[in-house]
Amino acid sequence: MEMRIQGINNDSKMFINPKICIMKVDVHAVNFTVDRKLVDFIQERMDKLEKYYDRVVSADIFLKVERTSDKENKAVEIKINVPGDEFLVKKQCKTFEEAVELSAESLERVLVKRKEKIRAHI
Repeated sequence: MEMRIQGINNDSKMFINPKICIMKVDVHAVNFTVDRKLVDFIQERMDKLEKYYDRVVSADIFLKVERTSDKENKAVEIKINVPGDEFLVKKQCKTFEEAVELSAESLERVLVKRKEKIRAHI
């Protein structure tokens, strides 16, 4: 799995993980610099999606801090590309880790449903 981190703000750096697999994961941090620990957590969580559906082409993860007084101001959008389709999940929580976890759980259900639908047509 290849992974790139892109910050929407101009002071971010781009890292590429030398691990080579099929799914490409891009992490986009909007107006802040993402911590390497968070990126590693996201990478591990996205790796787990491949056991539910192995034809995932790429994943784009957008991390945003909403400008609200609410404690749940960390927003995560995950867009998964599979052949012939695209799935988008948005979650907002107190931490990015919690939002990524909830988003990944939703994507697991969607990918299992997609796999079952494809098997029914064979």
